[in-house]
Amino acid sequence: MKFEGIYTPIITPYDDKGSINFDAIEAIIEDLIASGVHGLVIAGTTGEYYAQDVDERLEVMKVCKDIINGRLPYIVGTGAIRTEDSVFYAEEAAKIGADGILVATPPYALPTERENALHALAIDRAANLPIMLYNYPGRMGSMMGEEYLDRVGRSSNFCAIKESSGDINRLHLLARDYPHIQLCCGMDDQALEFFAWGASGWVCAGSNFAPEAHVALYKACRVEGDFDKGRQIMSAMLPLMRVLEQGGKFIQCIKHGATMRGLPVGPPRKPLQPLNKDDKRQLEQVIRVMNHTINLITQEGS
Repeated sequence: MKFEGIYTPIITPYDDKGSINFDAIEAIIEDLIASGVHGLVIAGTTGEYYAQDVDERLEVMKVCKDIINGRLPYIVGTGAIRTEDSVFYAEEAAKIGADGILVATPPYALPTERENALHALAIDRAANLPIMLYNYPGRMGSMMGEEYLDRVGRSSNFCAIKESSGDINRLHLLARDYPHIQLCCGMDDQALEFFAWGASGWVCAGSNFAPEAHVALYKACRVEGDFDKGRQIMSAMLPLMRVLEQGGKFIQCIKHGATMRGLPVGPPRKPLQPLNKDDKRQLEQVIRVMNHTINLITQEGS
């Protein structure tokens, strides 16, 4: 499978009582498809899978699959602490016809590279689907290092990696020594560098509310090969990325951005709380300036 373009890890909409708003999921997905993203990821961290019970998570998977209906690649996250649980979600993803799965390191456990690889290979055997790895040591506590990559590389299903370590040397390592694994940006403020090193895609939570900006950067760098234009777009996006990452309010910002877009996403689930008024104003201003600037850049180039 070719992971090419902007892949959006979809947010999960909740009502004011904290229940999943299944009626709102269709509006979110249709907006993303109409905006030109290239693939959708369900049950990722941005989707707050960790705050959902098993039945909710399975229902979201099925509802999203029916709405997407083959129009875009549909990737299902298998994240869980126990290998048995990740295997279960992988099996369910295969049953409902997912195009691929996202495999992360089990959080908190701090497995060795061998243990982590055995975890991933067990998931692979259960689903037999194309796999995008998700390397995020900042949250999971363990790195998908060279031993890990060599072990999982024995299966051709491991065909992509969302690299979110933030270590530029990891980008160089993956691009030079593991060219058979498609490189996907998972560290937003390094998107330009990822594309310069040949990344095929970008898995970006911000595309939930600013898909046009993310698609514009992808097109400039990957489709047009115009890195002068790409630098201008990236420069316009950096203030947003700084706001998203500050203060540990990432999901709250993504949800408020989507609310600004007119999508009925509701608040995050507890323990997370919505943004305060000052944070909302700051985010709103940054998004307005970014969208205006990128519109000018893309119009000049058309």
